[in-house]
Amino acid sequence: MALTITPDDRAFAHLADFGDFVASAPSPYHAAAQVAERLDRAGFVRQVETEPWDASPGGHYLVRGGAVMAWRVPEGAGPGTGFRIVGAHTDSPSLVLKPAPDSTTAGYQLANVEVYGGILRNSWLDRELGTAGRLVTVDGAQVLVQSGPLMRIPQLAIHLDRQVNEGLVLDPQQHLHPVWAVGHPDGSLLSHVAHVAGVEVADVAGFDLRAFDTQPPALFGGAEEFFASARLDNLLSVHAGVTALLDVAADPQDVQVLACFDHEEVGSATRTGAAGPVLEDVLVRTATALGADADGLRRMYARSSVLSADGGHAVHPNYPERHDPAHEPVLNGGPLLKVNASQRYATDAEGAALWARACRAAGVQSQVIVSNNAIPCGSTIGPITATRLGILTVDVGAPILSMHSAREMCGVADPYALRRALGAYWSGA
Repeated sequence: MALTITPDDRAFAHLADFGDFVASAPSPYHAAAQVAERLDRAGFVRQVETEPWDASPGGHYLVRGGAVMAWRVPEGAGPGTGFRIVGAHTDSPSLVLKPAPDSTTAGYQLANVEVYGGILRNSWLDRELGTAGRLVTVDGAQVLVQSGPLMRIPQLAIHLDRQVNEGLVLDPQQHLHPVWAVGHPDGSLLSHVAHVAGVEVADVAGFDLRAFDTQPPALFGGAEEFFASARLDNLLSVHAGVTALLDVAADPQDVQVLACFDHEEVGSATRTGAAGPVLEDVLVRTATALGADADGLRRMYARSSVLSADGGHAVHPNYPERHDPAHEPVLNGGPLLKVNASQRYATDAEGAALWARACRAAGVQSQVIVSNNAIPCGSTIGPITATRLGILTVDVGAPILSMHSAREMCGVADPYALRRALGAYWSGA
């Protein structure tokens, strides 16, 4: 189903653009490349990390693996400047190809995959899956690749499992092997992917490849009030962030930063994750280039703040008892302020006030989410970033249903509302 753009409704136009973005970003490496392409078109200058740091006024960005950082330096910036940071992540729960990606059972060629993040296993059944990611050749060149429909994990028929509706149990080692061929003359999945990428398989020294659902995004509902897509968690926030950054002018007081990390779904403890150094590298090198010493850097941090933007749970109409009855955010009710007393979210009262100012300036209604006391709360890059940098951090995001499914859903109004709130924050609200 094609996305319907209502000319006088910017929320639908935003979703149409997001649909194109998410379809072109089936892996974190593609997502980072898509963000970089938009920044290039807007005149941002790519920073090579091995070269001297450029802190001249204007837009800059760097790509490190599946992470992308962008920042805009205002005229007259110096040690008295702060940072206004929006954080998100480019990765989503998925199935990742193992180093030996091929196996054979009963004549079928199967893909050996490893579970990445907290997937809803059953949601990956009976879907036409592609594979996407990067190939790295012997000489170090990186080639992005995205196949069409290639694989499928067929569910066992009910005739062979009469108790399936009493509870489906999927062993991740035994039952999540996608079928990709039968009697294929080569039998090598990597050879097939290399051919799609236009490289010789003998030249491939390494790869980071994952499965993705090839079904395109779609609007649905009686008034097309819902939006379904893969990877809403968290490409919705990545797209809202980059579009908001390009919406607004430079803030004369602060450096505006968009930090899109990789590996959030597996703990963030990597060189491109929020627990790693990539954002700190950008902040420290920018501050140093602006003339700040060690004390000046800390003063800049003290003037700074972070909005950690990630998907949050809307109340589920079939399981309302799983939510806190006094905090039941709904789709199309506006973006979320995420609160947790155990600091699984980093929001405190000071941060809540910062978010309220941004939403008020944007003319956006916000909702508050707090977990049911009997159900453990998930977490985000927010507490990790606050702990690493000591900067005031607030957890926010758009409400979604079917989180961590191969195909999630949100309301049509919320992504654009999040974009507007992020833009107001960057504008100094």
